[in-house]
Amino acid sequence: MHPKALLDVCSELVRLSLKFDHPTDAIVAKFFRDNRGLGPRERATLSGTVYTVLRKKLLFDHFAPSGSGPKERRLAILGFYGPGDFLRSALTDQEKNWLDQCEKINVADLMERHRHNLPEWLVQPLKDQLGDEFWPLAESLNLGAGLDLRVNALNAKRADVQKELALAGIKAVNTPYSPWGLRIAGKPTLNKFEGFIKGAFEVQDEGSQLLAMLLDAKRGEMVVDFCAGAGGKTLAIGAGMRSTGRLYAFDTSPHRLDALKPRLARSGLSNVHPAAIAHERDDRVKRLAGKIDRVLVDAPCSGLGTLRRNPDLKWRQNLGLVADLAVTQAAILQSAARLLKPGGRLVYATCSMLVQENEAIAQAFSESNPEFAPLEAGEVLSGLKVADAAKLCSGGETGQRYLRLWPHRHHTDGFFAAVWQKI
Repeated sequence: MHPKALLDVCSELVRLSLKFDHPTDAIVAKFFRDNRGLGPRERATLSGTVYTVLRKKLLFDHFAPSGSGPKERRLAILGFYGPGDFLRSALTDQEKNWLDQCEKINVADLMERHRHNLPEWLVQPLKDQLGDEFWPLAESLNLGAGLDLRVNALNAKRADVQKELALAGIKAVNTPYSPWGLRIAGKPTLNKFEGFIKGAFEVQDEGSQLLAMLLDAKRGEMVVDFCAGAGGKTLAIGAGMRSTGRLYAFDTSPHRLDALKPRLARSGLSNVHPAAIAHERDDRVKRLAGKIDRVLVDAPCSGLGTLRRNPDLKWRQNLGLVADLAVTQAAILQSAARLLKPGGRLVYATCSMLVQENEAIAQAFSESNPEFAPLEAGEVLSGLKVADAAKLCSGGETGQRYLRLWPHRHHTDGFFAAVWQKI
């Protein structure tokens, strides 16, 4: 595509994304479906430009007024994801001069908001938690995320998947904490690989893999993944159970569970039973009360731990929505806890970085449910031979009560998890 035409298309996709009426990944996917003539490189430029604009929105909003033409075009120029000479060949002389002036500005000299690119309501809670580490976090959120894979331990070995990828020129290194994980630079297309087609590996952030490890489901057990979604953690749990026992994958969205079906078919698992439920008090849930060995509650949350991948969330969420989510999270956790038999394990998890959705929910649950004894997440992971498990945790008297993953520290999405055993 001619540079000028591609910049025009980038501008249109930026305009659509900045409406914030749908998640950006859905907007981009629909745009690509509606424009099937776009090639792989053009799609990469388009999506990369949109996500760069969303990550650095406050900085680019600061620069944009000094330019001319439609705002979405100015933003697309600032965030263009591609070679500089290619971009400049699409610009007018006036636009080139403006871009030169923008690029001469030292971002370090600008106001904080133009450097961290976060909404004000989110800044102080993160500063309160991290202190001087706030800035490394902010920088990591503006860089985007790598690509992690989970090797299906049921039918594959990590070294064999590494070899298959290496033959295609893709370097995959072992993740530092998960024994199932591989980390890849870039965003190669993986769905044509024999290993992917046969279920030898799945795309899954290392942090998400560690949540499945915390549950530590055993062969032959009765297990519930209470908010299964598209089933990434479900598949990891099922493989850990060696496809034995019974693993219920509950979710209130039949559409999300439909996304699990092809993944489940590839995985080779026969112990997973997806079920759509109306709410956390559904009769399907009530029938299992007191019968389950382990329950994972990967609760619906703000998703702010995934800002590297989903930067639109920081502009689509607000304090009011987070407060509403906290009420829902507490209710779901309380309902899910009723499923456990004595001696059973309960794990509450989110992909949020906010105390309000994490420690506050866990502490309130512990205070209201003395029959659930908190376990030290660090000790659980150490027992599973996870390297440097203590560095992954915080809180409690030992500093290991909760799993607390941060993008800038652990190179995962931001995750939280708390663990209890029913007495």
